[in-house]
Amino acid sequence: MLAVIIVSWNVRDLLRACLASLIADLSNAGIPSRIIVVDSASADGTPAMVQAEFPSVELIACDQNIGYVKGNNLALRSVCQPASSVDQANQNSQFLILNSRFTWLLNPDTVIHPGAAKALLDFMQAHPRCGLCGPKLLNSDGSLQHGAFALPGLVQLALETQPVLWRFRNTQLDGRYRAAQYDGPPFRVGHPLGAAMFARVEAIRQVGLLDEGFEMYAEEVDWAMRMRKAGWEIWCVPQSVVTHYGGASSGQASERAERLKWRSRQRYYHKHYSLLKRWLAMRLVPAQYRLAGDGTTD
Repeated sequence: MLAVIIVSWNVRDLLRACLASLIADLSNAGIPSRIIVVDSASADGTPAMVQAEFPSVELIACDQNIGYVKGNNLALRSVCQPASSVDQANQNSQFLILNSRFTWLLNPDTVIHPGAAKALLDFMQAHPRCGLCGPKLLNSDGSLQHGAFALPGLVQLALETQPVLWRFRNTQLDGRYRAAQYDGPPFRVGHPLGAAMFARVEAIRQVGLLDEGFEMYAEEVDWAMRMRKAGWEIWCVPQSVVTHYGGASSGQASERAERLKWRSRQRYYHKHYSLLKRWLAMRLVPAQYRLAGDGTTD
């Protein structure tokens, strides 16, 4: 079974379109599934819309905005938690029987193209060491949206923060893959964009849920890095296509989103960079966003 998780905040109409395209794709492919919407206290009537128009969808209506990462983890616990009645020796076998084998974390500002879910599911089943993958993403005008990136290093950080280097942004030096690769077979990547991450439950059980220290941004990079360290592969599957509008929720609080972006990046640097690389990274982070301490706590 596939479990699809969507965390939503004040994007009712986009969520409606997302759910309609998703349900149609899953139904046409005959994929057994459960869809979970976690609504973070939307004020636009989202919970009522979901209940009225999509009665088969499981709705978790929060009484406050708990954020993207905590919202996904809230649903992931119901997907990934082994039954309490089984003992430790039998958990692995019982887990795969009683719960979903795969989960798809979708943003509500996505539209699923026909065959997208099946392409990801088929790839995962054919590649048992793939822990995390993502589809080919398109912008609303049909142009390519980079949906996968190399794991970030100091070069990418310098390209973003040093004006003299801006001419190299959105190139392979900046962690982008060649556009032609999105028209070919699946390829290995550092991490997929968080808008449409397809994960293996077995891998999640090994490395853990999303790190809630990342309220928003960089959580998918950290997740991919943890999976990679545990021996799992990360892929992009261009045969699966999803349109992603981008920034629909975060754009509603852009100043706060910018602060969260840099806070999350610094948490990532402190978790996965060496001492020297951390020191260099902090010299590149804009001064107004630098955190005191180790960057991993409030």
